[in-house]
Amino acid sequence: IYDSKDGAAAGNHEISVGVTAGPHAQVMDFVAKEAEKQGLKVKVVEFNDYIQPDVALEQKELSANSYQHQPFLDNMVQERGLKLVSIGKTILMRMGLYSNQVKSVDEIPDGAVVAIPNDPTNGGRGLALLAKAGLITLKEGVGFKATPADVVSNPKNLQIRELEAAQLPRSLDDVTVAAIPMNYVMSAGIDVAKQGIFLEPKNEPLAVMVLAAREKDKDNPTYKKIAEIYHSPAIKQFIADKFKGTIEPAE
Repeated sequence: IYDSKDGAAAGNHEISVGVTAGPHAQVMDFVAKEAEKQGLKVKVVEFNDYIQPDVALEQKELSANSYQHQPFLDNMVQERGLKLVSIGKTILMRMGLYSNQVKSVDEIPDGAVVAIPNDPTNGGRGLALLAKAGLITLKEGVGFKATPADVVSNPKNLQIRELEAAQLPRSLDDVTVAAIPMNYVMSAGIDVAKQGIFLEPKNEPLAVMVLAAREKDKDNPTYKKIAEIYHSPAIKQFIADKFKGTIEPAE
């Protein structure tokens, strides 16, 4: 049994985990049921923004949270001086290239119209994805901060259009390919197996979501157990049945 003033003692202490509404909440609800079988009480606390779950964790209102990727956590730690760390990987939410017109990257014709999100974070990520797919080359070192001005070679003369992320699923009938963030793929009911032609690699930092805790709790065995449940066969099965490829277990 692990015990400290605000640590969780197994069996008699409720573990509160912050999540954002949607898939993170759905998966954590299932994790909580599995945890109960191991004698752990998990309370899932839902938030509707991306800042509060980290702030609440820092202020000891939560035991852990599950909603963000490592770069976002790193940024919160840096900008706000939070003493938080990742204690495990949870789920993958990979951005992908989707199409109703072609079945593979090789089939994309010269001069094809390719849509990417118009917000800086997802736009850069979309361009990086096109580069990973071998369709364009970006200026050295721009990474996810890339803009269309950073495209240094475009052998297929792709016409890159920037659209609002929420509009991208609907654009699939008008463009050859669209780079769509996974949450919009889910809400639009896009079939990843049928319409997805290229996904981010499974180790893409922006695709891998993490379970975060306070620094001093990084070795807390109870919280570690929650991280382990994410990798259990039961959770893998739940994710496969419920999300049909839009969300995958992190490896």
